[in-house]
Parts: sequence; structure tokens; C-alpha cells
Amino acid sequence: MQIYLNENGDDTYVRAVLATRDGTGLTGTGRARRNPADPSVSEIGDELAVSRALADLADKLAVVAQHDITEFASSPAPSRSW
Repeated sequence: MQIYLNENGDDTYVRAVLATRDGTGLTGTGRARRNPADPSVSEIGDELAVSRALADLADKLAVVAQHDITEFASSPAPSRSW
């Protein structure tokens, strides 16, 4: 997994990229924007944006897992020869 963080003024953008063994991957994105009335603490924006990107990635991964479960559950069980 790789996390790409980009700060631009009061905005923080994050991409969380999960690479898989089969060469496919999933990407989650997150964003945080500092309220001008709040103190300037970049770590807070980073933490929020990363957590949002990871939550987005987790949601996408859950959809893929559910699809895989459905696909494999509907496949006939392999026959056994004794």
C-alpha cells in the first residue's frame, strides 16, 4: 500500500493505493480543508485526509470482496474422487 499526500494551502488531498498480487489495484481518496478560524496544524489535515482515503479504500475493497464471495459461492463445488 502506498499513501500519496498533497498539501496546497489549507487543502490536503490523499490517494491511498492498494496493489494486489494479480497486478490490479484499488485507490481510495480523501480530502481535508482547514477552517480559516482554526489554528494552522497541518498534521490534523493530514490525519483527516488519510483517514478518509483509507475509509474510501476500505469501502471499495468490501465491494470487491462481496463480489468475489458471490462469484465463488455460486460456482459449483469441485468434485472429489475417492
